[in-house]
Amino acid sequence: MQEEAAQSAIDMFISAFNAPDDSRVTTLLSQALTSDVVFWGPLGRREGIEEVERFVLDLRRHPAGAGTMVRCSAVDMPDEWARYQWVFTTPDGGPRLAGTDVVHLRRSLIDQVIVFAGEIKPSGA
Repeated sequence: MQEEAAQSAIDMFISAFNAPDDSRVTTLLSQALTSDVVFWGPLGRREGIEEVERFVLDLRRHPAGAGTMVRCSAVDMPDEWARYQWVFTTPDGGPRLAGTDVVHLRRSLIDQVIVFAGEIKPSGA
């Protein structure tokens, strides 16, 4: 049951990156994250949905164009933490960023996210 809750929250989080427009990002993140979420990303530690929203919007506004974020692994939840792999690709085979996120859940919502991102490289590499 915990793995299903984790997968649901993770997939909702990822859907914010793929929202049809920026106005939906906050709504989707609010359905996946606690209001006091702690986000450890490439630029350091941030707290709160607003900070995660800023990160998501920055990635959505990549210079190569709006991209697509997909979960490319099952959600593995060996204990209190869940992990999964993801890929972000920009249009027309633009830069690709891949990584692994580790998340902690509280009341079926993500209250901590740790992002381990790999190098940006062309999708054909």
